[in-house]
Amino acid sequence: AEIILGNIIKKKCWRRSSLVITTKLYWGGKAETERGLSRKHIIEGLKGSLQRMQLEYVDVVFANRPDSNTPMEEIVRAMTYVINQGMAMYWGTSRWTAMEIMEAYSVARQFNMIPPVCEQAEYHLFQREKVEVQLPELYHKIGVGAMTWSPLACGIITGKYENGIPETSRASMKSYQWLKEKIVSDDGRKQQAKLKELGHIAEKLGCTLPQLAVAWCLRNEGVSSVLLGTSNPEQLTENLGAIQVLPKMTSHIVSDIDHILGNRPYKH
Repeated sequence: AEIILGNIIKKKCWRRSSLVITTKLYWGGKAETERGLSRKHIIEGLKGSLQRMQLEYVDVVFANRPDSNTPMEEIVRAMTYVINQGMAMYWGTSRWTAMEIMEAYSVARQFNMIPPVCEQAEYHLFQREKVEVQLPELYHKIGVGAMTWSPLACGIITGKYENGIPETSRASMKSYQWLKEKIVSDDGRKQQAKLKELGHIAEKLGCTLPQLAVAWCLRNEGVSSVLLGTSNPEQLTENLGAIQVLPKMTSHIVSDIDHILGNRPYKH
C-alpha cells in the first residue's frame, strides 16, 4: 500500500505541502527486533516506511498499539527524536487507553519532550464509550484529538446485511467469520432493526445511511477526522458526501438518533 501511494504521489506531481500523510508503527518483520515500539524499531520502521513512499517525512506517525515491553520514556524519546530529525511532524497513538496517553504526556512534560497529539480509536453508532466518555477529558485537558476508524462498523452500518450475508461481501470471507457471527447474532439482528429506523432519518435529510453515519461521527467536537475504508471509487464518493450532511446534524436530529440507538454512554 505504501509503495502504491508513493508512486501515485510521484506520478500525479501533487504538492507535498497540500497533503496530510500518516503511517503506523508496531508490526514489521518476523524478527523480535522488527516489531513493537522500541527506539530501534520506531526509527528503522519509520525509515522503511518513508523509503517505500519515497517521502522525506510523514505528517503523523502513529504507535499502532501500546507496547508493555518498552518503557514509556523510551517510546516518547524515540518519537521526539524522529520529529526533531524531520522524519515526522507529529506523533499519535492508536488503541491506547486514556491512562497510557496521559502517561506519555506526563513523561513528555517531565523531560521536555514532544507529547502525542491524537489517538486513533474505533467509533461508530454502536461503539461510543471511549470516544464520548474517556477521550473528551484528554481533548479538553491536554488537547489530544481523536482520529476515528470504522465509521460503518466493517460495513454493518451500510444496510447491506439487512437480508442476510451477500456472497460478495466481506462477511462471507473465511477470514471474516467473526464478522459473520456478529451479524447473525441476536445483537446483530437488533442492530439491523435500528438501522432500518435510522434509514428513515437519512431519507428525511436526503442522504444515504452511510453518509448519515459518517456525518454523525464528524459532529463530535473531539473528532478531528474520520478514516474511511472503501472498496471502490463510488463508495468513496458517497462517503465523502457526508460533509454536506454535517450542517444538517442539529441537536434535534442527534437526539432522535440517540433515541433509536438507546446506547448513549453515561458520563460519570
